[in-house]
Amino acid sequence: MRKTLTTVGLAASALAAGVLLATPAAAASATTDFDVYFPGQKPESQYHVTNTAAVSGGRITAKSVVNWQILVDQVIDNSKRFTSFKITTRLESRPGKDSADVVETSKTCDLTKLVNDNYTWFLIEPVNTCTAPSMVYDGEVFWSSDSTVVYDIEGDGKGAITKEIGGSPLAHG
Repeated sequence: MRKTLTTVGLAASALAAGVLLATPAAAASATTDFDVYFPGQKPESQYHVTNTAAVSGGRITAKSVVNWQILVDQVIDNSKRFTSFKITTRLESRPGKDSADVVETSKTCDLTKLVNDNYTWFLIEPVNTCTAPSMVYDGEVFWSSDSTVVYDIEGDGKGAITKEIGGSPLAHG
């Protein structure tokens, strides 16, 4: 029994040391919600954007996942809701915690057809995920992901609306 406990204790210690010394394989994410109100009898909707800065295999990647749901369960007018709905995801770095962000890579994804064709979308799939190109991870630098959504509501006459989405927590170390 004593030998088993010692072996288990040594294995747990080795595992803990391995986790502390391993290359970071972590993700820092934050979610921002915003509501969209359409003219006429179209369903009000809530959009959720999760920005993630993920480290894996010595690289860091920025992703934005967009999910949405209708706020009222009755759909009276099922016509087109958006003339456009795009998200731009950015991978950003900064040399110090309080320094200004520098955009390292970015990608703009057009989700117009997807959001017009689906009143609700809870899945996390490539079709609703915008991924900026990855970079080699430097643990001395502070990294984050953020995004901007630009959408134009069909028939409201207001033009494009821009939503700055909150960035992920900083990844460092």
